[in-house]
Amino acid sequence: MTAQRTFWTLVISAAAILAVTMGIRQSLGLFLSPLNTSTGLGIVTVSFAMAVAQFTWGLAQPMFGMLADKVGSYKVIVLGTLLLAIGLVLTPFMTSGFGLIFAIGILTAAGAGAGSFSILIGAAAQRLPAEGRSKAAGFINAGGSLGQFIFAPVTQALISSFNWVIALFALAATSLTTMLLALPLREKKDIADKRIAAQGDGMGLKQQLQLAFKDKSYLCLNAGFFTCGFHIAFLVTHLPGEVSLCGLPASVGAVSLAIIGLSNVAGSIAAGLLGQVKRMKMILFWMYASRAVAIAIYLMAPKTELTFYIFAAILGLTWLATVPPTAGLIGKLFGPRYLATLFGFALLSHQIGGFFGAWLGGITFVQSGNYEWMWYADIALAGIAALVNLPIREAHPKLSVTSA
Repeated sequence: MTAQRTFWTLVISAAAILAVTMGIRQSLGLFLSPLNTSTGLGIVTVSFAMAVAQFTWGLAQPMFGMLADKVGSYKVIVLGTLLLAIGLVLTPFMTSGFGLIFAIGILTAAGAGAGSFSILIGAAAQRLPAEGRSKAAGFINAGGSLGQFIFAPVTQALISSFNWVIALFALAATSLTTMLLALPLREKKDIADKRIAAQGDGMGLKQQLQLAFKDKSYLCLNAGFFTCGFHIAFLVTHLPGEVSLCGLPASVGAVSLAIIGLSNVAGSIAAGLLGQVKRMKMILFWMYASRAVAIAIYLMAPKTELTFYIFAAILGLTWLATVPPTAGLIGKLFGPRYLATLFGFALLSHQIGGFFGAWLGGITFVQSGNYEWMWYADIALAGIAALVNLPIREAHPKLSVTSA
């Protein structure tokens, strides 16, 4: 198989899987109101279940990343697919807060995590040369954004045309397609062993983790990613509620999420390509700084449908476009051997932020009747995230594509 064919086979397979898992995951906020109405548990309880899902999805990343480093990505994706489908099917039958936490917060989230960034980008990076990894990460990440663009309006249409239960069952059935999409990621054991031996430097996973968590650059990446998770989880979970507060129809929230996804396709690909010629830490700096400015402008603008759509398009350019430069920097600092695990821990930090973004959004709404203080917190955290990336050590890509 030629290098170009190998590149695109891996990238298309990983991007398609991420389109399904992220599309489903990023659309679950559309079920917040139906779940609240059906169960009568209250916004805070349902928000907490979705906040637990943010944390679980993050915790699943390093755990499944370590498993993928041992048994291969394909087996991990199959396991995740089954967990995701079972969690979605069980959700309508849960009538308590603990039940929702189990179905949405644990099963669904863990299943989506097994078919997400760390496993997919790690699988591709290990089998591609260093100069192609940033580009690959950008295209794979774009798949997740495309999934959000497709799944958000389709899910809302299913909820409106049928009901939320049918919509969940449809998502469960769709999730099963990832087992077929993952077939190109299978790798024969003897080939995998030779690749690992070639990439290895004698350092075990425990030693690599100890080295990483003593590295200030790695810790800075994790801190910035925490803010990214806070921001995204708050918006995915509560943007439909913000739309409702402004007296606009529910479709505006679904369309806004779709626009974010479509815009991030361009943003992700651009981030991946820029990472080949620009310092990735500076790409992250400008992404986080632009979010603070965009939110400030949104708060001052009239709350119309057009405002939400423009806001979504601007946010979408950086939405999950932070993933390619973050994964790329980790690869630069530590190499591809344990990228799935190391990037998984960065995503855990991302989702700890996501837990607080989803949960505190619900508490703020109940306490004040709006999300004003969450928007202010988002601006402050975005500014901090921009600054915390500046101390990261990184050689210019024109000088070296492999050195730290």
